[in-house]
Amino acid sequence: MKKAKNKIVHKDGFMIDIASDPYGPEYVVKVSDRKLGMEGFLVVHNTALGPGKGGIRMMPDVSEEEVYRLAETMTWKNALAGIPFGGAKAGIRWPGGPDKLKKQFIESFARAIRPFLIKKYIAGPDVNTGEREMQWFAEAVGKWQVVTGKPARYCLVTASGEKCGIPHEIGSTGFGVAHAARVAAEAMGIDMKGARVSIHGFGNVGTFAYRHLTAMGAQVVAIADQYGAVYAENGFDAKIVERMIAKRTSIIEHRGPGTRVIAAEDFWSVPVEIMVPASVTDVINDGNKGKIKTRLIVEGGNIVMREPIERELFKRGIMIVPDFVANAGGVISSYAEYRGMTTEKMFKLVEQKIVEATKAVVSESLRTKKYPREVALRIARERVEAATKKRAATFC
Repeated sequence: MKKAKNKIVHKDGFMIDIASDPYGPEYVVKVSDRKLGMEGFLVVHNTALGPGKGGIRMMPDVSEEEVYRLAETMTWKNALAGIPFGGAKAGIRWPGGPDKLKKQFIESFARAIRPFLIKKYIAGPDVNTGEREMQWFAEAVGKWQVVTGKPARYCLVTASGEKCGIPHEIGSTGFGVAHAARVAAEAMGIDMKGARVSIHGFGNVGTFAYRHLTAMGAQVVAIADQYGAVYAENGFDAKIVERMIAKRTSIIEHRGPGTRVIAAEDFWSVPVEIMVPASVTDVINDGNKGKIKTRLIVEGGNIVMREPIERELFKRGIMIVPDFVANAGGVISSYAEYRGMTTEKMFKLVEQKIVEATKAVVSESLRTKKYPREVALRIARERVEAATKKRAATFC
């Protein structure tokens, strides 16, 4: 990744011109702790609706370009969800190592970006970070409010009562993805009972999407994780899958009746009504896009494919619920935590917001034949633009 006159050149060669983005970014921050070996990025894309909200991902190859793309997505996700947050994202280059070192990386990054916290940025969990890391982050700067997705036992006593963390580990994002799939399927005339589903990525989002989709009557027939893929012609044995989730074993260890391990690339060829990519950035790409056989893609992960590929699939007749519509459950949960809501109220809010957003986007796309991301972005941008007109200045 390199820069050229306000342009970020992606590792795959395509170019993102951040200077042409009329909505942001407001801040692009790179931090470096040479003593520790920690490098990180913070991108605050837009704060017209409120402080920038977005998680911290820890990966060895996380880049400024990736963080920028994710921060922009968060602007639209929060606007479309109808919550008073702007868009932001953070990334720490994490080569791997013991928990003691990981804690030091988190603490160093938190202190480095302290000037932006609360007013411009509220952190949260993402890839390779969870409730434990969020508590480390908050404790490093001594403020409970700087981050969401904290442990349920980690609380703050205020004059109005006690506020406690709502960890993403309880599944708000996967819960929302399942409801987005249900609403979109209903709009398309797909009966959820017996609908065949494939899920790529079986971490927090994928496992909870599996649970809720199964409870709705859908039949999950293909699951992939970082180690491989498994096909189950007649669906997976729920008891076996639950034991595997509890033990954190790979899906390729599944030994239920009628299941078999398939090549990772063959996952994309499994014919289904609904596909849920819930793994990493650009997991759907030029190498596998032609293999996909589904009527509906519900993007559980962030930026699961580049926009030209997404448009190409839509033109092939595949309805797509964009990432910032489908997987907004996590940030809605974050807002609920920020406001001091209970877990029960949080889940009700997630369902309400996800259903409203998915209905608005999918129904208009089906009616007008317009690309769903275009529809969703128009709605989100109108809300950001209205808020921008009301604010006295970008930097107060």
